[in-house]
Amino acid sequence: MSFFAKIPTVLTDDAKIRELLTRGVERIYPSAESLEKGLRSDRRLSLYLGIDPTGSSLHIGHAIPLLKLRQFQELGHRVILLIGDFTGMIGDPTDKSAARKRLTRRETLNNARLYKEQAGHLISFEGKNPAELKCNSEWLGKLSFEDSFEISSNLTYTQLVKRDMFQKRIEEGKELYMHEFLYPLMQGYDSVAMDVDGEVGGNDQTFNMLVGRDLMKKIKNKEKFVVAMKLLTDPSGAKMGKTEGNMVAFSDTPSDVFGKLMSWPDSQILSGFELCTIAPLSEIEGIKRQLESGANPKESKMRLAEAIVSLLHGEAAAKKARTSFDAAFTEGKPVDFIEISRDGNPMGTLIEKGIVASRTELRRLITAGAVTRLDSDAKVGEDFVMSFPVGKYRLGKHRFIEIK
Repeated sequence: MSFFAKIPTVLTDDAKIRELLTRGVERIYPSAESLEKGLRSDRRLSLYLGIDPTGSSLHIGHAIPLLKLRQFQELGHRVILLIGDFTGMIGDPTDKSAARKRLTRRETLNNARLYKEQAGHLISFEGKNPAELKCNSEWLGKLSFEDSFEISSNLTYTQLVKRDMFQKRIEEGKELYMHEFLYPLMQGYDSVAMDVDGEVGGNDQTFNMLVGRDLMKKIKNKEKFVVAMKLLTDPSGAKMGKTEGNMVAFSDTPSDVFGKLMSWPDSQILSGFELCTIAPLSEIEGIKRQLESGANPKESKMRLAEAIVSLLHGEAAAKKARTSFDAAFTEGKPVDFIEISRDGNPMGTLIEKGIVASRTELRRLITAGAVTRLDSDAKVGEDFVMSFPVGKYRLGKHRFIEIK
């Protein structure tokens, strides 16, 4: 991507380093001062973000650490996107009150097939300083039982069992399985296998990332920095993500992303700008002052939605999504209908144009009463999938089609 095309080996720009150390950051281990010292040296640091492919698309929560990787990459450091295709089969027990459903290797690989393309909207896999893509099955899948025994000898039972969620399970009399107990060991070993300087992740991953830090000290006699990022939470404090059912997926259409963001409560505008956009901090401070002075938050939220859609789908798609949303929900007249011909394969066209992901999704929308004919405002029935009657329709809140 062109915005990384002219990066020198390492940059030590004061403003960029200050923003990297503070924007969206919950805490840095062992300290922000030690990482700053490394950033101000001429040494090229290596760091990674690990993502277990438990879903078929990245979501807005992943954008937060990806944008932090982007800041490191812009300064010329080596960044790695690690796909946890092996750890994904086990399931991270983080924040889980019960064991996750185990995934097969085929399921993890199928889930991850679009991750590089989607992450490529925020970090670059091209240019003079391309990000690297790795899968942890490359090393974890080759460990013998003897290897695992040797690695586990570097950690103690007390160190692992003190994890909050494990203690809660024990107190509630719920099962704690050995594969969950050893998950942090396997995730921590990723750092050793790649011999990195640091790791970036959400603050809900702090325990796992610090296990990797401990293993680096014991096995490599090397310090590893950890950048724990803030999470995007709703007003109740619950994490917004796939499990919570309120995520914005990278695979969503521009219109759907825009509409979902506009449904966020006003209290999330500033955190959304800080965590999920590349808007300058000075601009965010200006928006904060406007909101504090009583300005209508709608315009700020529209700017936020446009900024995020622009990152995920490009500026042209963002402007079009904003125009469509404004016309549909402010002026009351939908625009930008996607034309579908009854001739040939209308269902295939709907999927090809990204309006729905599958026939199953369309049936689900119909069952939920979310597909309406605009000239009568009547909900369509199951026969719609078979006949595709001529007319204009709304699918969900933000998708408009015209069947001709």
